[in-house]
Amino acid sequence: MSVDAPSRTLNVALVGNPNTGKSTLFNGLSGVRQKTGNYPGVTVEKKHGTFVHNGQKVALIDLPGTYSLAPRSPDEMVTVDVLLGRQAQEAKPNAVLVIVDASNLERNLYIVSQVKELGLPTVVALNMVDIAQEKGITIDTAKLQERLGVPVVATLAHRRGGLDQLRDTIVSLLGQESIPSVSPFPDEFRDKVGQLHAKLQEQTPDAPRYLAERLLLDTSGYLEKELAGGGVDLHQWIVESRNQLAEIGQPVPAIEAISRYQWVQQSLDGVITREETRKVTWSDRIDRILTHKVAGTLFFILVMTLMFMAVFSNLVAGNLMGLIEWGFEIAANGVDAALPDGALKSLLKDGVIAGVGGVLVFLPQICILFFFIAILEDCGYLSRAAYLMDKLFSKVGLSGKSFIPLLSSFACAIPGIMAARVIENRRDRLITILVAPLMSCSARMPVYVLLTSAFIPDTALLGFLPLPVLVMLSMYLLGIIAAVGVAFILRRTILPGETPPFVMELPTYKFPSISGVFFVVVEKGWAFVKRAGTLIFAMTVIIWALSYFPRNEEAVEAPFADEIAQLETQRESASPEEAEGIDERLKEIQNEIDGELLRGSFLGIAGHWVEPAVRPLGWDWKIGSAAIASFPAREVIISTMGVLYNLGGDEDEKSEPLKETIKNAKWQDSEANVFNIPVALSIMVFFALCAQCAATLAVIKRETNSWRWPIFTFTYMTVLAYLGALVTYQVSALFLLG
Repeated sequence: MSVDAPSRTLNVALVGNPNTGKSTLFNGLSGVRQKTGNYPGVTVEKKHGTFVHNGQKVALIDLPGTYSLAPRSPDEMVTVDVLLGRQAQEAKPNAVLVIVDASNLERNLYIVSQVKELGLPTVVALNMVDIAQEKGITIDTAKLQERLGVPVVATLAHRRGGLDQLRDTIVSLLGQESIPSVSPFPDEFRDKVGQLHAKLQEQTPDAPRYLAERLLLDTSGYLEKELAGGGVDLHQWIVESRNQLAEIGQPVPAIEAISRYQWVQQSLDGVITREETRKVTWSDRIDRILTHKVAGTLFFILVMTLMFMAVFSNLVAGNLMGLIEWGFEIAANGVDAALPDGALKSLLKDGVIAGVGGVLVFLPQICILFFFIAILEDCGYLSRAAYLMDKLFSKVGLSGKSFIPLLSSFACAIPGIMAARVIENRRDRLITILVAPLMSCSARMPVYVLLTSAFIPDTALLGFLPLPVLVMLSMYLLGIIAAVGVAFILRRTILPGETPPFVMELPTYKFPSISGVFFVVVEKGWAFVKRAGTLIFAMTVIIWALSYFPRNEEAVEAPFADEIAQLETQRESASPEEAEGIDERLKEIQNEIDGELLRGSFLGIAGHWVEPAVRPLGWDWKIGSAAIASFPAREVIISTMGVLYNLGGDEDEKSEPLKETIKNAKWQDSEANVFNIPVALSIMVFFALCAQCAATLAVIKRETNSWRWPIFTFTYMTVLAYLGALVTYQVSALFLLG
């Protein structure tokens, strides 16, 4: 039996407070049919998904988690603009799905009252009902639906419970144009909103009433500046209206919280039943341990150690990396056999394959790291870690609220900096933004993994802690210690102020959603692959070109021409033993030619120019050139070294993994190895502390609305990185090489 095609797509916006399972529900509804991106001009991520139910196609847009629809910045305005159909990149939603936490309805229904005022068909997903039951909370769903005047569906998003009923309910909204919009505000306030709405419609006929309400409530002046455009007269009218409302006991903006929470209380009266004696849940019992200052801290250290041991484990990551290396080795050999010597062959083999392949080989570690972070976030542990870190952070002038943005920065500093918006105190928010890039993001991991696996002995301390894992962990701890030190200095110099009190909601523990964790890993892993295929690919080609040109092979080969001709003549009549020696000498000559061509290239000239500055760090000009090339993006150093050391290295080493190539790299005119343990530690410390990410600096500019702070961040981190690498090399060389 055929099913008639739906007449149109049903566009549904997902709205909800943080920690309500909104992302898990989105993943459960949309499955793999989703894509992410960013709105132009802001740092808000947009996430789209689709599903088809009973022949009807439904398009979902997952809006950022928020406690209120009261925009105070361009990023927060995106959510309101999408709901009102004012966002140019989005179709206006036909309906809204509000996800609420069943165990905390008093807080969650606040945003429901705001959504209802939009007049769009609405469904409320009553999520985490199992957690509410564990807390002794019983909810009369039918009565709640009657009170709210919109459908209410009980769900268990992490177990896919109630999703079919939710899909039925969503699809049933097709064709429903609106719902009655009932404002919880007093009559006098609604009258003022009506008058302001009429004034706005004189300028913009399609101006929504909700914007007029928000304009009257927004005492910060943001909306008036961005939306009103009415000049002094409108501003004066708004100020006078607020004064009049204050005189009759309806002060703005306090009237919103008063009115909406009164509505919430009335809506929940007789709907919720709680047991007289509060149950001691398993979540409470776990918190007694995980939030304890001693046991909790030890558990936190254990979790971090296990995470990095898993990242560095040969059992999973090592074997997968070996497969990737094997694949790129086959590709390199294929190019070598298929193409004649020349620029194209060198570009593909020594540029693209050696460069991009050298980065992609670290994809398994990146995915494992995101796997652990996704689990810790989804199960509710990260908020407990923030609580533990508050005592440490308060000593340097920050609060525990800075912990989650900083922890997010271990994956990528960009979402970490964006997450700092939850910090109300401006100084704390700014300090958190300035130190977030010190956290060792996933882009630094390839550097750590390459150098630790190549030069740190694979021995175990105390019989079970691998030394490479401890070195890796120390790099992450170095970023934390540096961030604490910088925050301490900033708080007592250019950004002084009192430490604010720490207040944070601790979400209930729950089993992580398998699908949610899977989608996070796939999304972040794919983002890494796309970065390798775009920015890193482009930088690799540029580095290869700078390393390959100018290429005057005739002039460089001329001093060796007579010897090469003589050796090739001798080889024709030589014995097998003599031929082997001749081949070895021909290989040495070719290496000298390749090295001279590389030294005479554009990058070689620049590298030798900076060598005096990096020599005290134990680096040669190739490492210095790779470090400079990596300032747009840290991962580029791997691809750059892959290009540089393959272009000027032994022909046999060109098909080996980068790890083996750099282990055999020699100083110019010397048989001494360039790389050793002090050099490896020096490079890792430099990359742990340096600001090598143009995208991060751009986001700092966007978040602070000034170029002053990204320039400051780049300067202090570069100086800190150089000094840290200098001390690390000199001290470790004294003990290990002296």
